[in-house]
Amino acid sequence: MPAVSASAPGKVILFGEHAVVYGQPAIAAPVTGVAVKVIVQPNLLQPPGSIEIDSPAVDFHATRSELPEQHPLNILFHQIEQTLHIARLPAMKIRINSTLPAGAGMGSSAAVSVAMIRAITRFIGLPLNNEQVNQIAFEVEKAFHGTPSGIDNTVITYQMPIYFIKNYQPRLIHLKEPITLVIANAGEAPSTAEMVAGVRQRWQQFPQRYEQIFRQIGRVVEAALQILENGNWQQLPPLMRENHQLLQEIGVSSPSLDKLVSAALQCGAYGAKLTGGGGGGNIIALVQPEQADSIAQKLREEGALHTWLTTLHPSENG
Repeated sequence: MPAVSASAPGKVILFGEHAVVYGQPAIAAPVTGVAVKVIVQPNLLQPPGSIEIDSPAVDFHATRSELPEQHPLNILFHQIEQTLHIARLPAMKIRINSTLPAGAGMGSSAAVSVAMIRAITRFIGLPLNNEQVNQIAFEVEKAFHGTPSGIDNTVITYQMPIYFIKNYQPRLIHLKEPITLVIANAGEAPSTAEMVAGVRQRWQQFPQRYEQIFRQIGRVVEAALQILENGNWQQLPPLMRENHQLLQEIGVSSPSLDKLVSAALQCGAYGAKLTGGGGGGNIIALVQPEQADSIAQKLREEGALHTWLTTLHPSENG
């Protein structure tokens, strides 16, 4: 069997962080400027089921037999075997290459899962469809994050902007016009699982207040969906401001994130907000394409550790 590879992009949440865990809608989009690439090749000297994993970017080297039974990768392998109705995967070597930053709220764990599922199933000649890939990736996300909404694995699997409600079929968003974003990293953030758990604890303490905020975030998402599908992205900035303020109210922003949001607006961005779990991590800034590089540079001068540019393009059939 020849070597086979598959890639998966990163993601950003445009609107709806955290509230999506409580049944409200969210909008997410792929970030194609960064990606995970998985290469699978045969390991002819080993018996079936023997798998070697090498991920230089995070200095991870292991064999399947060394992993705990509930390790996310072991869950991924078991899920593939169950879905394909095979006893053991063939012996293989897996290499994970990534330009996607881990722990930055850009879906690195989901991207690894999606790319690995696609590469492995193509390698053995039984590729899975998007729905099957997404289902397995969601099971792996549970092992990574506890109680994820499923939005990361879904947008990365389908590689299109999506309107997402937990436990419902995602709706692909067909943009009317391109949208350019600067993504800026404010520094290391707590894990998504920690941030989600913190919100849950506060929601349990103040259920009425938090439910009201979640509903407000849901209304912002619905308004943003109409703009994205009908055009005129210049109407998005007030919604970004409102979404960021609501996320501040539930305690998931941070001084470093607020500073970058303010800096982005001061140096010419139309709108800006935190994206992802919060507590650190990233903001997104909505910009004119010709200003993207200069705004990214200014954000680095204001303390952003890294910046990335991405453009969401209208779909051909939109």
